[in-house]
Amino acid sequence: MPVIYRSTLSSQLPFSQTSRQFTQFSLYHTKITFSSHSNFTRICCLKPSIMEKDAQLNPTILESTEEKYSAELDVAVKAVQMACSLSQRVQEGLISKANSLVQSKDDKSLVTIADWSVQATISWVLSESFGIKNVSIVAEEDVEALSKPEATVLLDSVVQTVNECLAEALQFGIKGPIRPLKKAEVLEAIRQCNSIGGPSGRFWVLDPVDGTLGFVRGDQYAVALALIEDGEVVLGVLGCPNYPLRKEWLSYHQRYYRIISKLTPPRSESWDKGFVLYARKGSGKSWMQPLLPQSMNLVELKSPRPVYVSLVEDPSLATFCEPVERANSSHSFTAGLAHSVGVSKEPLRVYSMVKYAAVARGDAEIFMKFAKSGYKEKIWDHAAGTVIIQEAGGVVTDAGGHPLNFSNGIYLEGLDRGIIACAGVQLHQKIIQAVDASWDSSCL
Repeated sequence: MPVIYRSTLSSQLPFSQTSRQFTQFSLYHTKITFSSHSNFTRICCLKPSIMEKDAQLNPTILESTEEKYSAELDVAVKAVQMACSLSQRVQEGLISKANSLVQSKDDKSLVTIADWSVQATISWVLSESFGIKNVSIVAEEDVEALSKPEATVLLDSVVQTVNECLAEALQFGIKGPIRPLKKAEVLEAIRQCNSIGGPSGRFWVLDPVDGTLGFVRGDQYAVALALIEDGEVVLGVLGCPNYPLRKEWLSYHQRYYRIISKLTPPRSESWDKGFVLYARKGSGKSWMQPLLPQSMNLVELKSPRPVYVSLVEDPSLATFCEPVERANSSHSFTAGLAHSVGVSKEPLRVYSMVKYAAVARGDAEIFMKFAKSGYKEKIWDHAAGTVIIQEAGGVVTDAGGHPLNFSNGIYLEGLDRGIIACAGVQLHQKIIQAVDASWDSSCL
């Protein structure tokens, strides 16, 4: 009989408050399997990490781990708060007038001044907080386009945007620069994000504006920051500036939400949209903090509150979300999977890692993504969201039931077919079984 203990995995696979079933964990299996008993459900869970193996011998290790990353999490949350404020201003500018400060990259994806500005700002904050020699960052954007002679106007806009944000740093509890950053310093902050990741050491993973297409359309997007140590995500922060607190508004394009908000503006003391989600591996908790209003400092901000995944286990009552774009995800395959397990609701299609936030908050029960052949998932699109769902009580694996592997560079190498995130283990297992049954005919 393997040793059973309460660890990070207990936050992934919680006991049901409705059925009062107990959940136990075997630490020697690589897939999630089930065996039913009259008094409890026993779950053979994911292969343990080195951290979890050590915790079997020393139960206090989880407590010391929590203390170990408290400073990093504090700075990361403040940095993402700043980045959300910056990106909101840029998005309003894109919406209110025609704006040419949007570029197309080699892979036809979009990049805006917000992408570069957020990356420079967060890079600068992390380097100032922990020392530039101690900070390694994997991030999506590089400085090539900004360094070209014809990009002078674009670079000027990025520098101005970064300095406007850093001028407000003290409001977020961060010490700002003693003078505005010069062009070379902004470029260097972006260039500093040149790590390629790997299985050892510590590095940050940043997606400055996840869901740029949603961003330029005035819709949902996210700012995602995670810390990885020895190949494992140890903390994640996810800023969702346009996420409405009323879940029914998620299914509407953001422009409708803005129109209604103007017709019936929220009270000044209300919290109607936008937040930062964050979690630390092994804590068993994920938290939601409101975005910081311009007239307030971080000390005055409302206290964060915990978030939990949904307790819905009946597929007919479950909501599943998937990417908006068909370019890198098969809607027809996910629709077939949803139907085969009994999901009857229309899918919730939203941009960016907001999908992870929806599951972590309990607004949706399932997130599925099955990329078309040739597409490779990148670690910055999943690192922060994965740990936040897990610590909120959910499960995130590939379609084979294996944990996502963040130790092989910038891509999720070895990914088995697709990604499945669920609020509960029963839904998760049903989807995995449905994938196995239908994959040969999927043409993916």
